Order: sequence, then structure tokens, then C-alpha cells
Amino acid sequence: MTDVTQSGWRRFWEKGGWWRALVLVVVYFVLYNGLSLLLTPLAEQITDPQSAEAILVFYVIPIFVGSLLLVGFALSVGWLREIFGPQPIRGRGWMWIAIAVVLLFNVLHLLSIDYGAAGFEVVATWLLAGVFIGFAEEVLTRGFVVNLLRKAGQREIAVAAISSAMFALLHAGNLLTGQSLLATAIQLVYTFGFGVCMYLAMRVTGTIIAPILLHASTDPSIFLQTEYPVEGGLGALAGLGNPAVIIVGIVLLFFIRGRVQPTSTVPQFDATR
Repeated sequence: MTDVTQSGWRRFWEKGGWWRALVLVVVYFVLYNGLSLLLTPLAEQITDPQSAEAILVFYVIPIFVGSLLLVGFALSVGWLREIFGPQPIRGRGWMWIAIAVVLLFNVLHLLSIDYGAAGFEVVATWLLAGVFIGFAEEVLTRGFVVNLLRKAGQREIAVAAISSAMFALLHAGNLLTGQSLLATAIQLVYTFGFGVCMYLAMRVTGTIIAPILLHASTDPSIFLQTEYPVEGGLGALAGLGNPAVIIVGIVLLFFIRGRVQPTSTVPQFDATR
């Protein structure tokens, strides 16, 4: 009975498709936000929303549990090697632009943080949160969603666009925390562009580890620089990061080519890219 159920479970996901990807994203979204709600009584005991304790409760614990759930799902469908192994389609040299732009502004953010005002505990906790955020969100969208779309035979431009759109929609949940509609809309546009850049980072390096690390350095650097900025030219320059990522991501999206040929064994790629 167990073998049949497991086989049916795997067969269901092996068929791929955008709607299965959407189901997976929605389930993760509900579980993640549900866990956050369960932690509300603990969060209400925290008086300083910028403290290390607050970061642990609001970000680290939920995203850590989310990461465990994603690993469990990967094991249940036998996709660990597909997700963390070499990409089945090669990238092109121009895709390094995406990595360069994201990395440049991450460095600028990190150089324009008042570390003394933030304190060691807050900085260290944000860096820890960044590791889990980068892992969970990249494995979900650049890992599972991309894999499901490729199994359905989608062209890579569609894979990049749809996976980035689903990544962006994950952040619509910020409306539930009181973020304004305008701020959330701007964030959705930014995260779409950022998602395309992460897809390109995965393509050109051939591994999901690259976007995980880039993403892991992005969130802490932005949050810390926003809350503890150092006045000066570097901070002003770092503020251009969001529009730069949006423009680069959306423009480069239209240059993406190729398609992974879905097979029952090892994915193949076509030579047009």
C-alpha cells in the first residue's frame, strides 16, 4: 500500500505543469503564514520589533520550518539530485549581468550600514535569517517551480517569467502584516525582476547554490541598510538598487532562449538558446 501511494504521489508531481507549481506555492504560503500566526502570542511579548528576538520569531523560526518542509517534499518525490545537481541547460555569458548587478548593490548596502547602531546580535540574526530565506525561497521557486515547468515542456523564457511571477506573489502576503497596497505593488514588481535575475544566476552558473547565496546576502543587506543607514554617497547609491534590479530583470527576460526536453529520466536540452 505504501509503495503504491508513494508511486502515485511521485507520478503526480512528475507530470509537471504550471498549476501544480501554483498549488505547491500556495500550500507553502499557507503553511508559512499559518506558522507565523501560531507564533503571534510569542511575538506579542516582544517590545522592540527591531531586536534580535523579533527577527528570530518573525523570520528565522518560520522560514527554518519552511526549509525543513521543502527538504521533506524533495525527499518524498526524489528530487534532491534534480534540484541541487547541475542544471540541464547551459547559460550564456550575458547572464552574468544579472549576478553583477545584484552583487554590486548588495555590497553597496553592506558598506552603508551603521553596524555600531545595529549591534552584533541584530546583524548576526539577520545574516542567519538571510541564509534560511535564500534557501527556502530559491528551492521553492527556482527549484521546484522551475522543475515542474520544465517537466511540462515550457520554453525557458516562460519558465523564467512564471517562476518569477510566483516568487513575487509570495510577497503579496505582506499585505497581511499591514504593509500598504502601493508599497506591496512596488515590492511585487521588484521581486519579479529579482526573480528573473536569480533564474539567470542559476542558468549561467549551472547550480541553484548561486541564487541561494545571492538571495541570502540580499535580504539582510537591504533590511539592515534600511533600518541602520550611514549617511553619505554610498547609501544614496545603494538606494538605486531596486530600480536597477527591476530594469535589468525585465529587460534580460526577453533574451532568454532554450527549452529542456521533458523525459522520464535525465532532462535534455536543445541547442537553441
